[in-house]
Amino acid sequence: MHNRTTSWVNGALVDSTDAAVSVLDHGLTTGDGVFETLKTVDGRAFAVTRHLDRLTRSARGLGLPDPDHDLVREACVRVLAANPAPLGRLRVTYTGGNGPLSSERGTTGPTLVVALNAIGRRPDRTAVAVVPWRRNEHSAVAGLKTTSYAENVVALAAAHRAGASEALFANTAGRLCEGTGSNVFVVLGGRLLTPALASGCLAGVTRQLVIDWCGAEEADLPLSALQDAEEVFLTSTTRDVQAVTRVDDRELPGTGTGTGPVTAKAMAVFAERSGDDLDP
Repeated sequence: MHNRTTSWVNGALVDSTDAAVSVLDHGLTTGDGVFETLKTVDGRAFAVTRHLDRLTRSARGLGLPDPDHDLVREACVRVLAANPAPLGRLRVTYTGGNGPLSSERGTTGPTLVVALNAIGRRPDRTAVAVVPWRRNEHSAVAGLKTTSYAENVVALAAAHRAGASEALFANTAGRLCEGTGSNVFVVLGGRLLTPALASGCLAGVTRQLVIDWCGAEEADLPLSALQDAEEVFLTSTTRDVQAVTRVDDRELPGTGTGTGPVTAKAMAVFAERSGDDLDP
């Protein structure tokens, strides 16, 4: 079959259809795991160092042992070599390993899985929907990229029903936070702003590069910033910089078929800089 892929599971390459982890894996039974998603272009992954550093931060936040970066890099290289794709989503999943059927962690050591899907290029423009549920900025796992993603599954499905490709959350204080798998930027009074990490949002790799490369500022933003903004865009590993032309029922001014000037510049700068340096 032309669409069969090969994944890495605990030290070995296996056919993805037959790849398996234990039914006792704590990542399955309790969501006790962390992950990273990396963009791959022509078999090469982007920003590997930043992603591995964040994988370690997330693991430490859960109390998991530090992942072995050399091992993860080897797994990524081998999976990429086994799965040629012009554009891909490379997922590194790292869990607490086998454990009891409870919240208590076992002692067998962690599970490491690396898998890849081929993806198409994302559209330059999209719509977003604000969902009624809140991110908890006081959570024990706030800012960690854990495998406990059910909240995002529910929110994204609601966004899709509203004709949008992403859902945006406020936090418990009613401040603008993030999307299910993206960070959000707004242009207010000509200034490019994004919610600060104190909002509970994930420290996105693409988010930080846009801050560094495009002069964006972190700010404490009300949810109403989405209604007041001159421009809105999303950032993520697979979206890069993606213009938002509709927030709920609000069409952004002048962006029906085009892209606002700040967003257009950010898209161009990101494309150029990320093309120049695969591991910024």
